Amino acid sequence: MGIYLNPGKFSYQMALNSRIFIDKTEMIAYINSIVNTSQRYVCVSRPRRFGKTMAADMLCAYYDREAESRSLFEKCKISKVTGEEFGQQWDEYLGRFNVIRLVMTDFFRGGVSVDRALERMQKLVVRDLTAAYPEIEYFDRDDLLQSIRDVYSGSRTQFVIIIDEWDAIFREYAEDKEGQKRYLDFLRDWLKDKEYIALAYMTGILPIKKYGKHSALNMFTEYSMIQPGPLAPYVGFTSLEVEEKCKEQELNYSGFKSWYDGYRLSTGGSAEMIPEGKRVDGTVYREYEIYSPYSVVNAMLSKQFHNYWNQTETYEALKQYIDWNFDGLKEDVAVLMDGGRVPVDITGYQNDMTTFHSRDDILTMLIHLGYLGYDSERKELFIPNKEVLDVFKTSTKNRDWTVTFRALQNSRKLLEATWKGDGKVVAELLEAAHDKAGNKTYHSEAALSYAVRLAYYAAQDLYTVIPELDTGKGYADLAYIPKNPKDPAMLIELKYEKDADTAISQIRRQHYPERLELYKGNLILVGINYDRTKSNESVSFKHHSCEIERA
Repeated sequence: MGIYLNPGKFSYQMALNSRIFIDKTEMIAYINSIVNTSQRYVCVSRPRRFGKTMAADMLCAYYDREAESRSLFEKCKISKVTGEEFGQQWDEYLGRFNVIRLVMTDFFRGGVSVDRALERMQKLVVRDLTAAYPEIEYFDRDDLLQSIRDVYSGSRTQFVIIIDEWDAIFREYAEDKEGQKRYLDFLRDWLKDKEYIALAYMTGILPIKKYGKHSALNMFTEYSMIQPGPLAPYVGFTSLEVEEKCKEQELNYSGFKSWYDGYRLSTGGSAEMIPEGKRVDGTVYREYEIYSPYSVVNAMLSKQFHNYWNQTETYEALKQYIDWNFDGLKEDVAVLMDGGRVPVDITGYQNDMTTFHSRDDILTMLIHLGYLGYDSERKELFIPNKEVLDVFKTSTKNRDWTVTFRALQNSRKLLEATWKGDGKVVAELLEAAHDKAGNKTYHSEAALSYAVRLAYYAAQDLYTVIPELDTGKGYADLAYIPKNPKDPAMLIELKYEKDADTAISQIRRQHYPERLELYKGNLILVGINYDRTKSNESVSFKHHSCEIERA
């Protein structure tokens, strides 16, 4: 038994001995099913406090050939799993492999160069190898990859590689792009397509780093907060587990739900992929309500509902990103804090903490960090619970945010006035919002459209916004399609230096409402005009007018 080679069961034994313990050993059944297959490369990304290290300790204790863990796991749920679902008995790989366990924050810290950190890590692991296998003839004791080959060749015992905090380099060496590439290349050369690897299991906060559209570690299957796959119920504590533990501890479950619940993770497949008759529990997929384990355990031990997030994260970690205000990010945050949802495109994110090209990239990162929940079906974001909302409140305590929240309140009033058909109030609120949007928004109809969309920001939780909706005979400048069919649809036509009646007439002339026949009787037509010819000395400078009709 060494420090890095076959570290044993002690760490997991301590977890089992704890007052608050929730058994997640059934996860081993799935991991066993991919051992020694092409899918044996696993990268699990979760926020801090979500049990990544405990899961790694569990796998170490299970696979370690020197750990003698049978008596430990015989008491756990894994021992009740039959071989029917995954094709193996629960103990098929128990104690079968050499385990190498690495925590990358032990090496990538203190300003040490990437090359020096990798060199030190290799020497320490090789030291354990040579101590455990002194009879092996090593070709080069400075080369970890070759030394592992030598041990496997001499012993025919495969390795399970478990790497915790695998992404530490992207947080500690955020600007060292070349160093990051060398690190990824090292992992690829060490692990990819190697016969001596039975399983490679990595955990971190971030998914695998992309360079452009490619990844150096493309052999890994990723299980993340966005795509957890079969590992969804093992990401954190499920609602059923927390409810049962509350009953056992005689605690108020509803309080735990409001404070620490909120993450929604799904496992399974789409209706297109899973034919009728092969559904799980009668549905295409199963959704899990996931709780933060760290917070739940601390609340149960202290008997107090409290924000335990700040014990592992400072609010500055969130503040620095939302203060950036990429593409109107502040307005998104204001809607989220008001209990709303915000659409997001997760596809462009490069899986690091420095490469941001849009507000979507920052919002996607906040999903991985645990600050936001993600609805994979609707592709929308939300703040998951009271604990995380408290962090947002702490991060938005300054004058700039007061202005943003006031703008959201005015936006809500604007939407209500539109529903009531009060063109005068709509014009006044649009005029105030347009003025705050800046002078650049007065230069074109496209810019005016941007200002109007910004003013109607409160509507995005209730509507899908379609700019320039094709009507067959023209385009409606802005179409608001309700997510709830009980809410009215809205068509907005914008004009310069004409009048609001002209805008309404154009909607009628182009037969725009026919495109929205489904909403007949529940459709609002909004004509907005802005007169940019007035001088800044005129009382009509930057003046708006608005007409509203029902169709």
